[in-house]
Amino acid sequence: MSDTMKTQLLGMTPKELAAYFKEIGQPAFRAKQVFSWLHAGVPFDGMTNLPKALRQTLAKTCMDNPVSVLSTVQSKLDGTIKLLYKLHDGHVIEGVLMRYKYGNTLCLSTQVGCRMGCAFCASTLDGCARSLTPAEMLGQIVCANGILHAQGEGQKVGNIVLMGSGEPFDNYDNVVKFLRILRLEGGLCIGMRSVSLSTCGLVPQMRKFAEEDLPVTLSLSLHAPDDEVRRKLMPVANAYNFDEVLDACRNYIEKTGRRVIFEYALVHGVNASPEQAAKLAGRLRGMQCHVNLIPLNSVPERGLTGVSEREVDAFKKVLEQKNISVTRRREMGDDIEGACGQLRRRYIRDNGKAGEEARD
Repeated sequence: MSDTMKTQLLGMTPKELAAYFKEIGQPAFRAKQVFSWLHAGVPFDGMTNLPKALRQTLAKTCMDNPVSVLSTVQSKLDGTIKLLYKLHDGHVIEGVLMRYKYGNTLCLSTQVGCRMGCAFCASTLDGCARSLTPAEMLGQIVCANGILHAQGEGQKVGNIVLMGSGEPFDNYDNVVKFLRILRLEGGLCIGMRSVSLSTCGLVPQMRKFAEEDLPVTLSLSLHAPDDEVRRKLMPVANAYNFDEVLDACRNYIEKTGRRVIFEYALVHGVNASPEQAAKLAGRLRGMQCHVNLIPLNSVPERGLTGVSEREVDAFKKVLEQKNISVTRRREMGDDIEGACGQLRRRYIRDNGKAGEEARD
């Protein structure tokens, strides 16, 4: 049986696994055993408390992890690891494993590419090939834990940021299921307060998500102080205006009690002047929020360039003076193409279009 036809067990809840094992004539308690093994990154042949015949059957008909690591590049500056993942159908995605004093954070992808068209993002240049399944999102974490284990580190991934390629709310149902499985005991057991989800501002989904009882940190890609500038950078701004997006953020704050993070990529000559900082501060006044300033990684394909340190400091100073919580994002993996989409695009350029069978 080809991999594309096999059942992705990693994306099943314990209840779904119990139903699956019942269908193939196995006792329900196998579900708990297999769930723990899968999330620990153990292949079927290593699941020692299962009968050999069952392990063989599972290997023929199911996938233990639909994601594998195609290559890694580690930063000499800070130990950040850029991962290029291979999916079971030949597509490639990427992630970033970052080491902080408080633990390990994995930036993972939710789609193969992205269709949102943000001008500053390399992930969207080739569009979106498809959305990822819950198993493929969980599989990225399992692979990263395997890398940490191989390097002799006792810790696992403890924090997740859904900020890789793709718009999480454009893959809403799969992302929600992924989050519900992520926090389950016996599995990866990562709480929602250790998860950040970044959206470009799909307002209906933002409002729906506020009702899901999944209190993750919501990060909104804002990148502008008004509609005029935002529409130049983000096509989604033509569908949902500035006021609608901010109202959805206020609703999320009210429903969850969590502050919202506004991601703001500083683009030279576009959105980085002190006057624009003052305008942004006026729009955010009174909100339970934080602004994360991101000096742009230049995107030659779009003709966009980054800003100087002086521009960053001046923008930040204006926000601080107006009592807006703000930080400059720490740059990780600068020497290994740390920005989203760069490593995948280089692989596609060197090995053919996305979706062709990736070769080891």
